[in-house]
Amino acid sequence: MAENNERTNILFVCVDQWRGDCLSATGHTVVETPHLDVIAEQGVIFTQAYSACPSCIAARASIFTGFAPRHNGFVGYRDGVIWQYPTTLAGTLSSAGYHTQCVGKMHVYPSRNLMGFHNVVLHDGYLHFARSEQREFGIIDDYIPWLREKLGASYADYVDTGIGCNGYVVRPWVYDDMLHPTSWVTTQGIDFLRRRDPTKPFFLMLSYHRPHPPLDPPRYYLDLYMQKELPPIPIGNWVERGILTHRGIDSPVPRGKEQIDHARRAYYAQITHIDNQINRMIMALHEYGVLDNTAVLFTSDHGDMLYDHNHLAKSMPFDGSARVPFILRLPPKYSSEVYRRGQSISAPVELRDIFPTFCEIAGIDTPSSLDGTSLLSLWSGENQQWREYIHGEHTAGDQSNHWVTDGREKYVWYSQTGKEMLFDIANDPYEMYDISRENPQKIKYWQDKLIQELNDREEGFIQDNKLIVGRPQKSTLSYAGKGIK
Repeated sequence: MAENNERTNILFVCVDQWRGDCLSATGHTVVETPHLDVIAEQGVIFTQAYSACPSCIAARASIFTGFAPRHNGFVGYRDGVIWQYPTTLAGTLSSAGYHTQCVGKMHVYPSRNLMGFHNVVLHDGYLHFARSEQREFGIIDDYIPWLREKLGASYADYVDTGIGCNGYVVRPWVYDDMLHPTSWVTTQGIDFLRRRDPTKPFFLMLSYHRPHPPLDPPRYYLDLYMQKELPPIPIGNWVERGILTHRGIDSPVPRGKEQIDHARRAYYAQITHIDNQINRMIMALHEYGVLDNTAVLFTSDHGDMLYDHNHLAKSMPFDGSARVPFILRLPPKYSSEVYRRGQSISAPVELRDIFPTFCEIAGIDTPSSLDGTSLLSLWSGENQQWREYIHGEHTAGDQSNHWVTDGREKYVWYSQTGKEMLFDIANDPYEMYDISRENPQKIKYWQDKLIQELNDREEGFIQDNKLIVGRPQKSTLSYAGKGIK
């Protein structure tokens, strides 16, 4: 049957917990991402891309709905909320005639919620909530039954390395490289190209669980980094707390220098493994004759503090946690004079911009409810009135935070303590120096922006046009899973 070559296919590569600075194309001194570098040369890098609520569930709510956290209802981490959004990214593309599939991590509820995709081949990683709710793992995961079949074992698990799913202890992968979850996602994605409907354009989401822990890269990739000199860990002049001793029963936090260095090397190794797997997919697109009609977008749901400022993982307002890599490549049919290849754009963009961007690529109307804006107008220079700033947030106990940034400065307000911080991230990208005390006028400017963002929130953050400290925090708003506009 003849191919439908008129409409652009879309490959969306979303990884979990990949820091925004971890691309060799943007100058990281250690990380090796040669294949993503090529994609960046053929497209554009958005250097100030952010996850407005930097943890897994909330970030995916923004990706799948095009809503900012204040409208999708997830403002922190919470499992078990049923997702019933009336308008979704995959659903919109499916209705527009695309054959849609996701392979890998969804992290929605219930686990088998399709969210508009025609099919999902599921592997969320180790989710405490799902595994305690359902002991028959095949109901909530497609990877583990596949692994057991390949190994001919009645019991095998992706945590057979013995290390925790949120910890920073390192153990190389114990099975063959091609049985690693990262390789599996790619293999299943390639198989979709074989089985897809050739009369329709496709939307394929490859959703890798790594470089999120467990830090279990295949040994080859870990060995690549074992002799590399690592850059120093940023510790700002404002840091008051030490490294946490633990993050839960399966989440130990090594504190010795050698162990910390080992964790960083393993994290970078996970990244290079994914980079190689992305190239497997690109080669498959070429072999199936669809690469030149496929747009590719690569990003992450959030970053990882990776010991910066004595923090780990996500939920923090700092760039290690909240800034993400973001590369967009368009097919050759898009004019290189309009969409100049190989450039970097520093305007602030956010995960909610993915939905409308894909709508424009697909040639369909963007739902009017979305908060995001298509990035094609920013890339082409057509949109001269791009957003002034991004507001981000995350509940985290006494570390619950709100922040606003224009990609050059960042203001942080801790809602439970009232602490304020200001960073000149244009000149201080690792946020080493809090300049809030010497810049009261700038503090007032950014306070006013934050007040505008929070003024009508149900938590009651604002009274008499002032920020109120200590308001009760909740990780989801009353309409989480349904959305409100």
